[in-house]
Amino acid sequence: MRRVFVLILLALTAPPLYAASSQPPLPKGLQPLPAPPAPPPGAKKSTDAAPQVTIIKRGAQKIEEYRIHGRLYMIKVTPAHGKPYYLVDREGKGQFTRLDTLNPHISVPQWVLFEF
Repeated sequence: MRRVFVLILLALTAPPLYAASSQPPLPKGLQPLPAPPAPPPGAKKSTDAAPQVTIIKRGAQKIEEYRIHGRLYMIKVTPAHGKPYYLVDREGKGQFTRLDTLNPHISVPQWVLFEF
């Protein structure tokens, strides 16, 4: 009885396993993709994608300044004793707002798309 059960189980599982192991046939007339084109002559590689972080230590206090494209947008102050806090320039005008956490409420994205 056990042999019959094993044979039935093998007969039921072998075709799906064989079908899964073989690759489907490729359509006729396929050609390899061409190489990607070179970037335009005036295009620059973005080297400022990640923020530049400057760490300043004053005694036991640590100050981290975050800049993108040379513009200071956030300062993280870690005092010797106590919780760290952040000074964030939300509008890019040089007026910093103190935040105890980076996400006190929903923050609307304020990305600069074009600058003249």
